[in-house]
Order: sequence, then structure tokens, then C-alpha cells
Amino acid sequence: MNFPTSDLEVTEEWYGRVFEMTRVHPVKPPPKGTMLLTRGNFDLHFRPVEKGQEQTGLIHFAIEVDDWDEFLVHLDKVGEEYIVEPYRGHDLSQTGSLVDPDGHRVEFTWHPDRTW
Repeated sequence: MNFPTSDLEVTEEWYGRVFEMTRVHPVKPPPKGTMLLTRGNFDLHFRPVEKGQEQTGLIHFAIEVDDWDEFLVHLDKVGEEYIVEPYRGHDLSQTGSLVDPDGHRVEFTWHPDRTW
């Protein structure tokens, strides 16, 4: 995924603090100053734009967390505001959401029966 961002440093700090993502410095830099972040099992890309310059039409994207309770403790520890959605009885999963520095809604979800 590639998202517009108005501040690469703020975005890198936020995704590092909230999702423990780190910046990738490839041998050949990506076009247009795009920043690559990874968590090992998934990557996100962020392209710099002027604040308010670009709307994506994006409603939200989701990141699977390994341990629901541990992730909520982590969010509280780093002082990140979030909401927990009502229980989703159709598949026993739990979900919540937060907003990144550029206003993208990031869903975090946990599926107790996933074995991948």
C-alpha cells in the first residue's frame, strides 16, 4: 500500500511507535521520495505530498495484531487514542481503530482462530 503523507518524519515515528515498524533504506531509492516502512511480515509505503494536496478516497485499512490485550496495553503505554469496536460475533474477532498523523483510519484486528 502506498499512502500520501505530509510529514515523513512524523509518519515514521508514529508507525514505529504504534506498530513497531522500521524504515527500509533500499539500494535504489524509490521514486518521488517514497518512504518504505516494514514490520517484517508486511510493508507500507508513504509518498510525500503538500498538506491537504491529495485525497485518497481511502476509508481505512487493517493491520492484524498478534495479541489483542497486549496491543491495547501497548497503545495505552504509548498514549495513543483509539476506539474499540463492538464485539463482532460472526467470527469471534475483535477490532478497533485509530487515526494516523495524516488522518488515515487504521483498523487493528485480532482473530483468535487464525493459525497463519
